Amino acid sequence: MAQERMDVRDRVERLSRRSVRDHMPDQHRDFYGALPFVLVGTVDGEGWPWASIVPGRPGFITSPDPRTLDIGAPPLHGDPLRGTLKGGVHIGLLGIEPHTRRRNRMTGRVASVRGDGFTIAVNRTFGNCTQYIQTRSVELGPDIDGPRREREVFRSDRFDDDVCRIVERTDTLFVASAHLDENEPDAQGADVSHRGGKPGFVRIEDRRTFAFPDFSGNNHFNTVGNILLNPKAGFLFIDFESGDLVYLTGDAEIVWSGAEVDGFRGAQRLIRFHAEQVIRVANALPLRFAFGEYSPLLKETGSWELDADTGELKALRHKQLRQ
Repeated sequence: MAQERMDVRDRVERLSRRSVRDHMPDQHRDFYGALPFVLVGTVDGEGWPWASIVPGRPGFITSPDPRTLDIGAPPLHGDPLRGTLKGGVHIGLLGIEPHTRRRNRMTGRVASVRGDGFTIAVNRTFGNCTQYIQTRSVELGPDIDGPRREREVFRSDRFDDDVCRIVERTDTLFVASAHLDENEPDAQGADVSHRGGKPGFVRIEDRRTFAFPDFSGNNHFNTVGNILLNPKAGFLFIDFESGDLVYLTGDAEIVWSGAEVDGFRGAQRLIRFHAEQVIRVANALPLRFAFGEYSPLLKETGSWELDADTGELKALRHKQLRQ
């Protein structure tokens, strides 16, 4: 549906038949094995998607064969993955190498779960372009090998000031989505994807709602397509300085046209999200990040401050945040 709307259906069909596989090529298996973290998308028992991050010392991800990936680390304290991770459930995986912008995707099912990790039976894999990824170097924190210690956890159905601060200044987010229609078993699955922009590209509209522009990408429309059929999504925001993590799940919609889309340079559409559950875990991520440079593609994109009616947006936002 999304590809036809954007008039790319035939081209993507040809490309995808070559690039989407039912196994991991050796370069993907080696790639995952070198990573210090991996992003994960799952769905809870009530059908809400969640985006998560699992860190570990490089080598904690192994692949005994091209259709199996083993994650040798448990979920972090407070991560919804602790509740969603069960044998047989759908799972999406995204590996990103921040300093090279390289990334690969996968979807499959959880084959087994144990105290120190879990194993994935691979269904589909494909590589992703490097678009909109900001480079960062990653160092392991002193507690990377330790147990997942308890941290302060904030839970709500709306954003507090700390969540607003993290979301508003981010240049990177991760979004989980899923297609779970039992009438289409071959198309079922969970997914997790990356989005990037200039700091401030995510606009908080009220204490439960934010929106952000969706730029031109690989035209697979994994996330957009899932939301069209199942308007639920999960988001993960990382405070790369403090290690705080923000997990959200709720309802999502695609805004295809209108003044907001036209007013944000580079936007092909907007994604608007309304939170049902908000979790913030303080100092949760045992990794340290040092910023490198923004994606050169961001030069072709705008911002809410520059491209929209600034006075109206600020007045609306402050009015809503006071409520």
